[in-house]
Amino acid sequence: MKKLLFVMTSLHSGGAERSLVNLLTELPSERYEIDLLLFKREGVFLGQLPPYVRLLDTPEGLRELFYPLSKAGKYRWTKLVGNAVSVMAAGGNVRLKRAFRWKHFYSRRIPRLQQKYDVAIAYLSEEVMRYVAEKVQAERKIVWVHNDYRSAGYPKKEDEPYFQHMDCIVSVSGQCVRMLKEEFPTLANQIVKLETITSPVQLRKRAAEFFPKEYDPDTVNILSVGRLHRQKGFDIAVRAAALLKGQGISFRWFVIGTGELKRQLHRQIQTLGLQEQVQLLGTRSNPYPYIKHCTVLVQPSRYEGKSVVLDEAKILCVPIVAANYPTVGDQLIDGREGMVVPMCEEGIADGVERILADSALRRGLSSNLSHNLLHWEYGNQAEMIRYYEVIDG
Repeated sequence: MKKLLFVMTSLHSGGAERSLVNLLTELPSERYEIDLLLFKREGVFLGQLPPYVRLLDTPEGLRELFYPLSKAGKYRWTKLVGNAVSVMAAGGNVRLKRAFRWKHFYSRRIPRLQQKYDVAIAYLSEEVMRYVAEKVQAERKIVWVHNDYRSAGYPKKEDEPYFQHMDCIVSVSGQCVRMLKEEFPTLANQIVKLETITSPVQLRKRAAEFFPKEYDPDTVNILSVGRLHRQKGFDIAVRAAALLKGQGISFRWFVIGTGELKRQLHRQIQTLGLQEQVQLLGTRSNPYPYIKHCTVLVQPSRYEGKSVVLDEAKILCVPIVAANYPTVGDQLIDGREGMVVPMCEEGIADGVERILADSALRRGLSSNLSHNLLHWEYGNQAEMIRYYEVIDG
């Protein structure tokens, strides 16, 4: 039996976190002994880990450097100085700041992990990949890149030495894989695509657990899900909501997620007078009933790798409006599985208005998704074979 280590930042309510829990649930315990190490041992999905996954204690240096400054203890000055110097060195580029901070401050304070593994998997790049490359002893090392590498602005020069330490680089869509191969041509043979694993049976079961108390069954309930980060385009969504309100359309638009833009989005909602229309719900340990019972799911992202929430909405046969970010075509057939619209408030508002006004269009999209669902379980099973091949090498 092979011993695996998965490393992740936390299990908060992001798409990568949900996909990790889904994957861990599907990996057979009779084939693998699985450990999980979190930089921060927290998040709404902790309670959904399967019982055969062993959650490790986070080493002190790693834990305290990635918690807020008030909890950094004896690492307080390393964190304080490291952050300040890294911000100046990176010139406002957050991803470059993290790379600089790890290289010049954090790495030297974080000990190597004592346990040895057959396979170590960094389920994110950046600092998680750097930790696995430098601090974990394993025969085989794998990293997951969940985003469109180019659009996300990753620091190629800083990342390349760490990618070279990986035996396999996994991304989640064909377009993302093509971009990685273009950015790192010498590593092309190590870059592979693995589709995100989502179990329709488990998802539908959880989606049936309740009807969201925030929803009014007699009105239009629009939903968006994701981190409150510029990537997700919720500022565009709020402006689109203002346009819909101006057209006299009655609706409630709910956003599930948390993040650094919470205050900014609240101010935007208040400035545009949308307190009755747009509501930030924060995190939800079970977002699936919200997806199942919404009138339309809106994905206003500026870029994605492969969106977990789009897969979930497709499985639950919910009409979708998505911005035309670079990789959306890998996941959504425009006019058949949803509507792909211009990445602006006018495009989003127009797409939502068309779906709300045309009941035949809504039924047609849901019917197409329902038909596709018949093939989803088989696809998941076939993809798991690919996962075994990548993990086992």
